[in-house]
Amino acid sequence: MFKTKKTFKQGGVHPSEHKDLTCSLPIEKLPVPKDILLFTKQHVGSPAEPILKPKDPVTVGQKVGSTGTKLGAELHSPVSGTFKDVVNWVHPVTGDDMAILIESDGSNNTPEYKRNEWKGLPKEELLRLIQEAGIVGLGGAGFPAHTKINLKPGVKVDTLILNGAECEPYLTCDHRVMLEYGKEMIEGAKIILTILGIKKCIIAIEDNKQDAIESLNKLIKEDKDDFIFEALPMQVKYPQGSADQIMETATGRIRPSGVRSSVIGIIVQNVATTKTIYDAVVLRKPYYEKVITVSGHGIKRRANLLVPIGTKLKDIVDYLGGTTEDCAKIIFGGPMMGTAVSNLDAPITKTTAGILFLTKDEIDDKPYGPCINCGFCLDACPMGLDPRSVSIYVESGHGAEAKKFNFEDDCFECGSCAFVCPAKRPLVQFIKIARQQINRAAKKS
Repeated sequence: MFKTKKTFKQGGVHPSEHKDLTCSLPIEKLPVPKDILLFTKQHVGSPAEPILKPKDPVTVGQKVGSTGTKLGAELHSPVSGTFKDVVNWVHPVTGDDMAILIESDGSNNTPEYKRNEWKGLPKEELLRLIQEAGIVGLGGAGFPAHTKINLKPGVKVDTLILNGAECEPYLTCDHRVMLEYGKEMIEGAKIILTILGIKKCIIAIEDNKQDAIESLNKLIKEDKDDFIFEALPMQVKYPQGSADQIMETATGRIRPSGVRSSVIGIIVQNVATTKTIYDAVVLRKPYYEKVITVSGHGIKRRANLLVPIGTKLKDIVDYLGGTTEDCAKIIFGGPMMGTAVSNLDAPITKTTAGILFLTKDEIDDKPYGPCINCGFCLDACPMGLDPRSVSIYVESGHGAEAKKFNFEDDCFECGSCAFVCPAKRPLVQFIKIARQQINRAAKKS
């Protein structure tokens, strides 16, 4: 039987949420930018290979990159225009990477997506539609969706969990998707349930989103199909949005280290991913645009935006009226797990949840100090890891040896350790460096 317990013992830090800045702002559509930059690798797996040549015409939704039979995700153009080139471009996480440059013609003739009947289609066809649409997990990892829900023979699951926790401060894009696209999201969940061959779906939502909980409960009550849905309110507790914590909170089950959640009978999908699965299967619409939150006191107007994937940050800044004079830091993602950037040419990727423009009052820019061995980071880590020791190995120039602390599989870089550190040590950054050094050492050997 599955190992269970009532609640995860560690973690549970409470950073200020700041969600009231955008949670009531409806999703608005960003105008078509002049050009688009699509990174060839926006997912777990192999990079997509460009399938067009320079000067080729491009239409909205047209496939422009493919991974073929390799693990990965297809790329589609969000604009009509011209395939210009493949260039090396500034990346918000890796520093730089290869990207497909598409110049928009400004017309953006979006196809008319009509409803298609999907019930009765074989599992293989549903998975093919999801794969062709280029959908990846939008909770942050970017794992190809069609691979995640295509179970190996003999693997049995009984529960689908839709992750609507959105525990990162400032971010409200998932909240708005649940409010504005709840019906489509539930139908997307039915598609996943059909592929998995099960009936039960838990929509797990932190209870600071009462309007979304009420809206989904109404839709569930009105639904007549033979599926079992539950909108589960959860106590606000960072970092509850990770798959491990949300599974434990919703079902009491604990995933053993180094294995997939299907081992304990669960598949977890982000709520926005589930809505894009609806788009792919019901509307036959590829994944080429996404909802992001733009927040913080360093931008003149905050918003939840539907943006073309590949839109440069400066186009978003211009649309929202520019930054404020006291804007001190720009972050791709949330303040706990996101990455600071210094270049407004960095484009939105498939997994970008938000952009934060933070003032000096919203950040701590004081230099960090030495580790004082207080142990606060160990208590805060929801996985019971030792970020203190990993950081000391990195500082000593022996990051690759930090492998002995077995953090690679379980650490999801939630930032709880850094949040509670009295010395303000950048522990997540140290962990990222250690992972890079371990990977380099593995390649050399």
